[in-house]
Amino acid sequence: MLDHLIKGATVVDGTGAPAYTADVGIRDGRIAVIAEPGTTAEEARSSEDAQGRILAPGFVDPHTHYDAQLFWDPYATPSLNHGVTTVAGGNCGFTLAPLNPARPEDADYTRRMMSKVEGMSLVALEEGAPWSWSSFGEYLDALDGRVAVNAGFMVGHCALRRYVMGADAVGGQPSPEQMEEMLRLFHDAMDAGAWGLSTTQSSTHSDGDGQPVASRHAKPDELLALSRAVAEHEGTQLEAIVAGCLDQFSDDEIDLFVEMSAAAGRPLNWNVLTIDAAVPERVPRQLVASERARKSGGRIVALTMPILTPMNMSLGTFCALNLIPGWGDVLGLPVPERIAKLRDPEVRGEMLRRAESKEAGVFRRLTHFDRYVIGDTYSRENEGLTGRVVGDIAAERGQEAFQCLVEICANDDLRTVLWPMPSDNDPGSWALRQETWQHEDVMLGGSDAGAHLDRMCGAPYTTRFIGDCLRGRKLVGLEQAVKMLTDDPAQLFGLRERGRIEEGFHADLVLFDPERIDAGKATLVHDLPGDSPRLDSKAIGVNAVWVNGVEAIREDRVTGATPGTVLRSGRDTRTVSTK
Repeated sequence: MLDHLIKGATVVDGTGAPAYTADVGIRDGRIAVIAEPGTTAEEARSSEDAQGRILAPGFVDPHTHYDAQLFWDPYATPSLNHGVTTVAGGNCGFTLAPLNPARPEDADYTRRMMSKVEGMSLVALEEGAPWSWSSFGEYLDALDGRVAVNAGFMVGHCALRRYVMGADAVGGQPSPEQMEEMLRLFHDAMDAGAWGLSTTQSSTHSDGDGQPVASRHAKPDELLALSRAVAEHEGTQLEAIVAGCLDQFSDDEIDLFVEMSAAAGRPLNWNVLTIDAAVPERVPRQLVASERARKSGGRIVALTMPILTPMNMSLGTFCALNLIPGWGDVLGLPVPERIAKLRDPEVRGEMLRRAESKEAGVFRRLTHFDRYVIGDTYSRENEGLTGRVVGDIAAERGQEAFQCLVEICANDDLRTVLWPMPSDNDPGSWALRQETWQHEDVMLGGSDAGAHLDRMCGAPYTTRFIGDCLRGRKLVGLEQAVKMLTDDPAQLFGLRERGRIEEGFHADLVLFDPERIDAGKATLVHDLPGDSPRLDSKAIGVNAVWVNGVEAIREDRVTGATPGTVLRSGRDTRTVSTK
């Protein structure tokens, strides 16, 4: 007997093949039947009429930071609401394990680092996760059987270094004995099911003390030794971040990526390729790494987002503005001193000069202060400004845009929420995206879901992209759009029997209304442990989501079921060749 029968759905199977109408039956967590409508003889415990609805494989998000959130939110919201049934975590060199049991203080260091570098609520990290593990395998075991999504995790280089080197991981180099211990620890993690290595060399990544995170101090020899270790385990990967990911790679960064992928014999993916027609040289430069890797026996895959993800800013709390060269020194001051500095015309002039310089790279996109929209305000002086554009307010007041923005924020003791309008929402940028998506080493992803919780909400990229393909710009057809969100990432990670609607495959499925599918506006909610805030987005037109054959979402509401699997390398992933 079937557990559930979905009747008369328009099946988009994930392969890119034309859609077709079929009945799809689920049994024991697998797709048991795909048949002509009305021809299924086997009885089903439950069924539903899906005429006029699209049935697709569950979406696979290749870049998330749900490592902590899954403990207090096993549903990985809002990703699951938006049809994501499989998430890849442990990215950018940051994981919650392993933790050295001889140094209990390492857990506090890790929490503070994750709060700073990934924008997670420190209170939520302290109160929402058990912190009961030492080894990476124990961390995976702590999640096993209690999550609603399928989740796989890389091992973070920072955690490996911290476990072995302690405080010396920041600033120090491992001795031969420490390097041997790091490799042993890494092998143990992959034996337990870790997907491989993630690391960062990015200048934007600092720990809770404001120091460069541990992996940024690693030399190429260390990174290559770890990469070679990846090659010894089935179904493993590499993920890496360098400073050039945000703008344009240096030659040394390209060399490093190519050597790491070739040493591992595994794909390396990086985040995130920003596509902007105003910087036409960026895409070809970034894809040089992929071209060179192919020639050297490796493979380098760029992740890029198919939507524009709104991200808010603040002069009061740490955000992307702090990463503009020279801005961190000012924005890191106590609030009264910060306001005084920001009101100084000479200080503002120097800040603007640095923000518009080449060294600011991709952060130059944040300098169009006349195009900022005022969000939440907190003072009588700012009443009526929410939703207004800074350029319009500045014109009324006879002020320069940045000066006007500073005065508005000062009225709120810098608590004002600011929303920059995207500078790359022009036809040329969308045409360049459409072209770039066709490259064999470009893949959709980069949501950062689970991170930067009160600043951005990238999780809904799946539904927003599908809606845009069906009713908006229509840059790709529906079948190709679904393939880009399902089979493409499943193939990159070597997921076994996931990413397609095929008999015998795991029944990870999403049923949606093609006339309605979309994502709602990002809104601030206070539902994290400690009443901490995050941005959420409602899923529109998603009728149901099944994970391993169990209904996990119905009409944007979680069912309470936790049918997800902690995906372990080798068992749940196969080795993907770089050839």
